[in-house]
Amino acid sequence: MTLSPAAAIAAGSVPTPFRRELRDTLILALPLIAGQLSAIGMNVVDTLLAGHYNAHTLAAVAVGASIWSIAIVTGIGVMMSVPPSVAQLHGAARRAEIGPLFRQALWMALLLGLGLLMFIRFVGPHLLGRFGVDQGIVADTTKFIRAVAWGAPALTLYFAMRGLSEGLSLTRPTMYFGLLGLVVLAPIGYTLMYGKLGFAPRGAEGSGEATAFVLWVEVIAFALYLNRHRNYRDIAPFAHLEAPRWREIGALLRLGVPMGIALMMEAGLFVCTALLIASLGAITVASHQVAINVASITFMVPLGLAMATTVRVGNAVGRGDAHGIRAAGLAGMALSLGTQFIASSAMALFPRAIAHAYTDDAAVATLAAQLLILAAVFQFSDGIQVTAGGALRGLKDTTMPMIITVLAYWAIGMPLGYWLAFRQGFGARGMWMGLVAGLTAAAVLLTLRFLRASRTTKA
Repeated sequence: MTLSPAAAIAAGSVPTPFRRELRDTLILALPLIAGQLSAIGMNVVDTLLAGHYNAHTLAAVAVGASIWSIAIVTGIGVMMSVPPSVAQLHGAARRAEIGPLFRQALWMALLLGLGLLMFIRFVGPHLLGRFGVDQGIVADTTKFIRAVAWGAPALTLYFAMRGLSEGLSLTRPTMYFGLLGLVVLAPIGYTLMYGKLGFAPRGAEGSGEATAFVLWVEVIAFALYLNRHRNYRDIAPFAHLEAPRWREIGALLRLGVPMGIALMMEAGLFVCTALLIASLGAITVASHQVAINVASITFMVPLGLAMATTVRVGNAVGRGDAHGIRAAGLAGMALSLGTQFIASSAMALFPRAIAHAYTDDAAVATLAAQLLILAAVFQFSDGIQVTAGGALRGLKDTTMPMIITVLAYWAIGMPLGYWLAFRQGFGARGMWMGLVAGLTAAAVLLTLRFLRASRTTKA
């Protein structure tokens, strides 16, 4: 009897083709994981610098980062239409079509980035009042988001370039430029926030300015790399400037907008959680920021695996390999489970040590340690839902995953979290229980969706 890949893993007998898929997915994913860890490392740098500045600045950066994350997830989500589109063309040996597709993606990225810049600068500050954010941190939070907003166009252009490279299974540049951003941010953030080298201390505003500056450094460096490296020579990504072709842009948007909405549903759950928690005071906000920052770091590993899974599934679709589609998705999920077990164990065993690495404030560290226990619980759900979503993106299946995330996060996670936090008196812990429920529902539903779609897909 022939076992399915999932059953073979459970039985301890992994077929050779599936072992090969595990290996290939991991090799492809490792630079992506490094790149994602470098990207979230920028948030860690901001948090560490703010946390050792004072609790007020940490709270302002925490809430501001939640607003800024709207731009991040929208930009990433919509630009996620690029990797599977490139991967399918690459898998089908249609490389001549990749350059024109990429140039239309650049137009889409520029327009989206400018829209996000305007939204964050002019709408973002109004969201603070609507969610009852502590008035003591509103002024500095506003300065942060208005400064960091200038990085929005760079963010979307950067992800267009990443999408091209990753779709070609060239993932090392993601690592290179992620590390570049991290190395540049630390000294610039310290200089602007604390006031060094003749600069006046700028606190939270300096943090936002440093992040925006580094995003532009990354995108300029990536563009030079794509233009000069031999791996992209036949594609000629910047060979000439083409006018926007709205049909091609529309096709990318039809694929990307549901992905953007799906990511916004998840990020919106976390943003809304942060803003509701902000009404509970600076100590609670700072504790939440520490715990969510740790969870964000560990999330980068399955996110990198999900990106690799998207490419592997997309390649299988392009070459007409129905078995390869299913194997690629299951391999990504298996790897995600393994990595999340390690993350969950660390949070459950060492919550206080992790919290004290972020802050010297005893009250902040105590509550953060309690939240980290809850973060340990949702590591598995978070890893599986993002990897299953990556597999579905490789199939260009985006509308149903969007509906699933809306239901899981906003019909289950948020109502339950709010009820526990503000009606049952659990406070921040109640909101985090809601996160656990929402992520678990999404993981189950997205996995079932992929299993069904991969069974019925005729590549």
